[in-house]
Amino acid sequence: MDQAERDLEHARSDLAGKFYEWACFSAQQAAEKAVKAVFQRLGAEAWGHSVADLLLELRDKYPVPEELVDAALELDKAYIPTRYPNAHPSGSPRSRYTRTEAERLIGYAGKIIGFCKGLLSTAEP
Repeated sequence: MDQAERDLEHARSDLAGKFYEWACFSAQQAAEKAVKAVFQRLGAEAWGHSVADLLLELRDKYPVPEELVDAALELDKAYIPTRYPNAHPSGSPRSRYTRTEAERLIGYAGKIIGFCKGLLSTAEP
């Protein structure tokens, strides 16, 4: 969870620096690591990089609000195209992400981290 919180801090720093593509990617990473922290506490393996898939798998043990799954689906869209110039029809990722989008994804990551921190306070291995 420590690294998830650090990644969220990094996303906020990128937002302040107008590195919106990196803010979106860091938000995705923060959420992914938060969910994986719950799996780690449970002594379970968590594979893949899809925050939505990880949350859906977590539903086997805990109720996960649908709004978090929806947020995760949007975060997942920032995993690859934020970093690769050939992921968009034209232009680099730098020209494809906005402040509004970065703020929204950072908010989603914050909600997922909060949810996972709540689970960690009650989760037993």
